[in-house]
Amino acid sequence: MVSVAHFFKFLALAFSALLPVVNPVGSALVFLGIVGNAPDQVFRDLARKIAISTTLFFLVVELVGTGLLTFFGISLPVVQVAGGLVLASMGWNLLNQPDSTPKPEAADVSDAALGSLEQKVFYPLTFPVTVGPGCIVVMLTLTAHASVRGNVLLNVEAHAGILAATALLSVIVFLCYRYAPRLTESIPPHTAHGVLRIIAFVLLCIGVQITSNGMQSLLRAALKQ
Repeated sequence: MVSVAHFFKFLALAFSALLPVVNPVGSALVFLGIVGNAPDQVFRDLARKIAISTTLFFLVVELVGTGLLTFFGISLPVVQVAGGLVLASMGWNLLNQPDSTPKPEAADVSDAALGSLEQKVFYPLTFPVTVGPGCIVVMLTLTAHASVRGNVLLNVEAHAGILAATALLSVIVFLCYRYAPRLTESIPPHTAHGVLRIIAFVLLCIGVQITSNGMQSLLRAALKQ
């Protein structure tokens, strides 16, 4: 029961931290501007491939993140403190950014341009349009936060929760990209702005909490010396 609760805890934590950074609705605006007035099938195929690429991208960062930290000699509490501050900064910037109503101008897509879109699935449509450098920082922070020394079961549950959250996010990315033309017409700008403010505040709180956990670990290590 404890392990299951630990899984859902990190699923919710990772989803809440990554959602405002990925920003599927905002990324859908950029995606629509790049693709243009393409047929519906093009949006469906590109959305599916980008969602798969996003999942694989997060998986690679999750698997090699701890190894990179070990290679550079960076302790997990330090990553928690630094990553938590970055998350808090992202939340603060999102919370205070001015209202914006981006309206991408979608140009008609020629047959040649449609063929070239297949070559843009990973770059730039997956990275950095969908998954930017901020997502890498968040994933490294979550990976460090999920690694508990001496308890393999909790580690497995926590990392499984993070991966489940990334898979759920990829599904949302697929839906937003798949229906990007309709999505951008159906959501009022003030509604999207209000939801973004709420998510930004949650991100700010998550960053402060992770930083606090890292500070406590550093203080305990310093007192033992």
